[in-house]
Amino acid sequence: MANSPQTMIEAKGISKFYGPFVAVQNISFQIPEGQVVAFLGPNGAGKTTTMRILSGFLAPSEGSASIAGHDVFQDRLKAAQQLGYLPENGPLYADMTPLELLQFFGEARGIDPNTLGDRIKLVTEQSALQQVLDKPIGKLSKGYRQRVGLAQALLHDPKVLIMDEPTSGLDPNQIKDFRKNIRTLGEKKTILMSTHILQEVDAVADRVILVNNGRLVYDGTPNDLKENGSLEGPFHRLTSEEPKKKQKKTAEEENA
Repeated sequence: MANSPQTMIEAKGISKFYGPFVAVQNISFQIPEGQVVAFLGPNGAGKTTTMRILSGFLAPSEGSASIAGHDVFQDRLKAAQQLGYLPENGPLYADMTPLELLQFFGEARGIDPNTLGDRIKLVTEQSALQQVLDKPIGKLSKGYRQRVGLAQALLHDPKVLIMDEPTSGLDPNQIKDFRKNIRTLGEKKTILMSTHILQEVDAVADRVILVNNGRLVYDGTPNDLKENGSLEGPFHRLTSEEPKKKQKKTAEEENA
């Protein structure tokens, strides 16, 4: 019998509270090796909060998260070694060139100097940055800045990629190129990509995790979610049905 794929991303009962405000509540899922998952939901659904928790940038109020079997808070360094994170509008150093930035991040991550040059060359090709390597990042288009962000996320050759709205603000040609990159990367890496754009799902995803008002409302294949060949109807129905208020915890929860 073949071995089961390793679980590469896991959320166990993740919740995040800000006083009485519930950002996400009791979200659980597992993503096995080699799967590309679209993390879907309307604006404000809790996607970014969940991804920040999975990436170790935000501590949950309840629950836990792991990357490639490493708890992101108790074993942070080992989890980070397996993770490439591309936040929405991630910070980049505008005065640096892409080449300088990749060199800086490579040294900061402790990548062997003897292999760093080869890694930079590879991620430059994967992200199609060859034409702008020596141009200040502040002078680049939004599409190229996204490519720079992707290159730095790939630089240490992580097994897992988490990307928050990676095609936000890109033009149609840039979106097409970025989706092509994601499909290629998904052949070797486990990817969780948040989006509220339904076309992204058909374009790149093996699986959909849908959240609304901070709660998981669907986890399955895109085809199983569709009605009459479309995702629009189910998306509207699932995101229009509000769970009992995201905005405040119930009195029972407050007193627990």
